[in-house]
Amino acid sequence: MESIPIVISGSGSMGRQVALAAAVDPGTTPLAFIDALSQEESCEGLPLYREAALALDTHMPEVVVDFSNAEWTPVIARAALERGIRLVIGTTGLPADFLEELQAEAKTREVGVVLAPNFAIGAILLMHFARQAAKFFDNAEIIELHHAGKVDAPSGTAKTTAEQMVQARGKPFERVEADFQTVPGTRGGEVDGVTLHSVRLPGLVAHQEVLFGGLGQTLSLRHDSTGRDSFMPGVLAAVKAVREEQGLVVGLEKLFGLS
Repeated sequence: MESIPIVISGSGSMGRQVALAAAVDPGTTPLAFIDALSQEESCEGLPLYREAALALDTHMPEVVVDFSNAEWTPVIARAALERGIRLVIGTTGLPADFLEELQAEAKTREVGVVLAPNFAIGAILLMHFARQAAKFFDNAEIIELHHAGKVDAPSGTAKTTAEQMVQARGKPFERVEADFQTVPGTRGGEVDGVTLHSVRLPGLVAHQEVLFGGLGQTLSLRHDSTGRDSFMPGVLAAVKAVREEQGLVVGLEKLFGLS
């Protein structure tokens, strides 16, 4: 089996987990890290660069895996696409104008890019089941629970789940409003009638529950990631699949035939 050389953008917990998983998978070879904010010279036994161009020109990877932040992702994406290097992006909270640019550039250069809000296979299945259930219920709410260090709320997975549910339903959901809120904001945020609640606590990793309500019944769908290793099978699957893609693919469900 041909091993795919990869460079990892971001040396945080997810980036380090990617390096460990890629090192033991016979189909991938991690070469280096890129992290503009790090003061280290190496990470997980690999060289660490602060400049994207230097790292990519030195190692010429086939794929860059990015788990950094919304400010750095456009930098590494542009550097990779200019060199014809494919991308797997797990960073969330990316601005809409950058996503439009990414889609256009990937298409023009015929370079595969996979962008996913969640790489856990169970989470992808949860979103798939939620799309099916959305056709049969008028009311729905999402509770997402993440570790205290997560900077954005709601999570990209929750927002994407709500958007896909609305799309599958073909119209907004019917939101139940409170007559008055003794604590402002208690009812949470909203995406086209889907109420979203964000929980941030130490001890959590990544969890999501989708609740549907109807006459005399409710339906609950839940997925729990109890460790970051839960994301690695999806990340490695995306690394291998992106080689066959041209342009931007959003969500692993398309790679797994669930779209």
